Amino acid sequence: MKLLKPLAVAFLLPATFVSVDANIGSTSKIHSIAKVILSQDSISLDKTLPFDNEVLVGTLKNGFKYYIRRNVEPEKRVTMYLGIKVGSILETDEEQGLAHFLEHMNFNGLKHFPKNELVNYLQKAGVRFGSDLNAHTGFDETVYKLPIPSDDPELLKNGLQVMRDWAQDALLDTEEIDKERDVIMEEMRGSRGANQRMRDKFLPVLLNGSLYSKRLPIGTEEIVTTFKPELIREFHKKWYRPDLQSLIIVGDIDVAQIEKEVIRLFSDMTSPAKPEVRKEYKVDLLNKNQFIVVADPEMQHTVGQIIIKHREEKVKTVRDYRSALLKNVFNQLINSRLRELSQQANPPFLQGQVSIGSLFGGLDNMSLLFVANPGKFDLGLKTLVREMERFEKYGFTETEFQRVISSIAKGNEISYIERDKKKSDVYVESYLRNFIDDAPSLSNEDRYQLTKQLLPTLTLKEVENVGKKFYADVNRDVIIMAPEKDKALLPTEDVMNAWISEVKKEDIIAYEDKVSELPLLTKQPAKGVVTATRNINGLDAKEIVLSNGVKVILKPTTFKNDQILISAFSPGGTSLYPDAEYMTASNASGFVNGSGVGQLNAIELRKYLTGKHVNVSPYISERSEGISGSTDKEGLKTAFELIYGYFTEPRLDDDIFQSGIARTLSSMENREDNPDFVYSDMMLKSLYGDNIRRIVPAPEKIKTINQQRALEIYRERFADASDFTFIIVGSFTEEEVKPYLEQYLAALPSISRKEEARNLGILEPNKGFEKIVHKGKEEKVMVQLKYYGDYDYSEKENLNFDALESVLSIKLTERLREDEGGVYGTGARGSSSKYPIGRYSFSVGFGTSVDKYQSLINSALDEINKVKKDGPTQIDLDKFIIEQKRQLEIQLRENTFWMGQIAGAYQNNEDPTYILRYLEELDKLTIDSVKEVANKYLKEDRLFKFILLPETGN
Repeated sequence: MKLLKPLAVAFLLPATFVSVDANIGSTSKIHSIAKVILSQDSISLDKTLPFDNEVLVGTLKNGFKYYIRRNVEPEKRVTMYLGIKVGSILETDEEQGLAHFLEHMNFNGLKHFPKNELVNYLQKAGVRFGSDLNAHTGFDETVYKLPIPSDDPELLKNGLQVMRDWAQDALLDTEEIDKERDVIMEEMRGSRGANQRMRDKFLPVLLNGSLYSKRLPIGTEEIVTTFKPELIREFHKKWYRPDLQSLIIVGDIDVAQIEKEVIRLFSDMTSPAKPEVRKEYKVDLLNKNQFIVVADPEMQHTVGQIIIKHREEKVKTVRDYRSALLKNVFNQLINSRLRELSQQANPPFLQGQVSIGSLFGGLDNMSLLFVANPGKFDLGLKTLVREMERFEKYGFTETEFQRVISSIAKGNEISYIERDKKKSDVYVESYLRNFIDDAPSLSNEDRYQLTKQLLPTLTLKEVENVGKKFYADVNRDVIIMAPEKDKALLPTEDVMNAWISEVKKEDIIAYEDKVSELPLLTKQPAKGVVTATRNINGLDAKEIVLSNGVKVILKPTTFKNDQILISAFSPGGTSLYPDAEYMTASNASGFVNGSGVGQLNAIELRKYLTGKHVNVSPYISERSEGISGSTDKEGLKTAFELIYGYFTEPRLDDDIFQSGIARTLSSMENREDNPDFVYSDMMLKSLYGDNIRRIVPAPEKIKTINQQRALEIYRERFADASDFTFIIVGSFTEEEVKPYLEQYLAALPSISRKEEARNLGILEPNKGFEKIVHKGKEEKVMVQLKYYGDYDYSEKENLNFDALESVLSIKLTERLREDEGGVYGTGARGSSSKYPIGRYSFSVGFGTSVDKYQSLINSALDEINKVKKDGPTQIDLDKFIIEQKRQLEIQLRENTFWMGQIAGAYQNNEDPTYILRYLEELDKLTIDSVKEVANKYLKEDRLFKFILLPETGN
């Protein structure tokens, strides 16, 4: 299960506007120009937004609501959600944590699936626990999620029965309740740390002392460990009732048949004779400003946030929808300016962001957030306030405004083009929000047409009015979070107000929108030709060789209507450079990528790409260098221009270099106070000593990065395209892409050098050991059990190695979580590599309490030894096989999957058609073959134990 913890972070980031279906609105007045445009159209601003007409919605006599829709992306799949308008806000003082506890119990015994049979049954059907089968609990909702294959009538029938059991038929057995207490305590323990400690202090301020601040879904330790089982049964009876529930089903199904089953299964649900009133809770506005500083010894950075609260404006009408678009435009405009500031040679903050969005408890807000550079909190605050004051005084420019409108219009077109490829999960989430929050749920057609018609009516003046309305001086909270040792350096409320007043008195000048009129490239490349082609049998792909030696693999697909993925690689990478130049070499591509390309700097390039659905980035890794990117058909020329530019006209601008170094050094401050960093650093240094290529670099190493040499190394890596292989996958034809291959890729420089990545000989120690580090205030432990060694890389070995990871993960969850209640989450992870030599790593990880970690290590090793002695059970092996088969059905229709398969095969000199034999190979797996791999690689003398204990631990 996944508990929703929207506040379990160091700082609260209210949801920024992403989709125009978001629950945001504005009552800003319509500008006169917009009125003229609107009067010429048929849009009625006061008209209620139409509901999606492609979904069947019904309500049973008992109040139970359902949404059912046919959608064939992905094929042979259906996603079911059970949404319940019940969360932690409904708990009494004595019930704190029970809504979340009840969510857990729905996986530990149902009427038709007693004890842990639910997870067991679904895993046998190829459904993954956690990745697929899941649930979450929030303040106002509990949601159960079940994506399953829809081509198996028996499984589909049982899936609906699961939803019915979740709705009202949890067994709530006393023994299972008592077992689950430990699991939830481990979940609670895992979330403890600096973030949680500071959250507990600022939450009452943020939520104005409302009930929300006292009803975190996880609950309290006292109640979770001591409540009487009858209490949760009463809570279940009181709130799990049909009038507060909805079933949402979207997938490759027969809608009429599913509706009949829903009516049959859910019509007999009942409510109490005198049902409890489901009260709507709100956070009241206090009409005053608040200020709080919270510090913690394990906090790494100083974070400032100004939150200006407003009453929520729901999106109900066309006018509300239009207002939501205005907010979206404002957010993009102000944050574009903040991005420019972050790219200065001496950036004023590590991160800065302003957004208008929804909070919760009936509130909207404007959030001004920044992560300060060490010792420069005042600079970060003043910069953010100064940009808001600049906006208030001068507004935005028309050119800025038109770029954002263009960007939103392009996004609207892309969404519409791909409407028949939209995943079922997207629809399910939309209908869930409609049920829980009464949020709008538009059809694809209505959303597209409405956005297309409204965008031209938006005016710059209206956008500015929205920003000014939200940038108010009342109901303003200031929350500052900082390392304990820096607390004395932080401002008081009076000092902060004085800083703000100083900025308001400054002679602020207007923003200048600098846009380059230069073309991206200084000159067009000299065209080359295709010299050879061959078909890749079975893959519907073609291999092309260009006149400069560049190899191109083309795989046209119909999985998306307008998506083209591009990847390229060449052997070499940072392995060809000495350790003394490693930091410069490993960061070269990042600096180049951030500096623009050709005749355009970073800011000019971003403006140039506005309204284009194109992204291209160079990289240099340890053993290769290359390009990754994506585009639509309209952006193909731009994408290839960028590729050509990154080869022939790279740039590494001084301000980008200085900014990157400064922000990196600032981000490294106080990291030794972070237990997670100390733990990770200990593991890496234990395994690799002081090898600069494997450990986290020290600040002094960052300072050795040489700007001029970085650009030289980058140019060296991309000086010869003759050994590059490009892979292009997506919605194109060979005829459409061939002109760009000849014009740009065939024109790339070629000197026909022969390079191979160097074997650096960096290996983990031959014999395992145990390392313990003490760090952190909380009484919790982190454990990593790791195996390393040489690996016999082959198709068969890899498949058995993957199966070993899966079967051990199942057994570890059953033993450590379900049987012993010692962990919230655990699992095994395996990885292998072919080059420079075959190597593997295999790990088991979990978090737990100080008094349990040693016994849990023993239990984990016992499960490993069982697999080594007897192999996996046939049941667990079959779970892996069916899961792989079911996942492959979906993956084979994804461009990203094919890109990974083809690129990986070419980089590893493997057969790219292997995936076509994968199902046959799966059926060759046996208990003995997995057992053999377990004994081969999980050897006791190769075991490394890494343990993080609290500072008070022994």
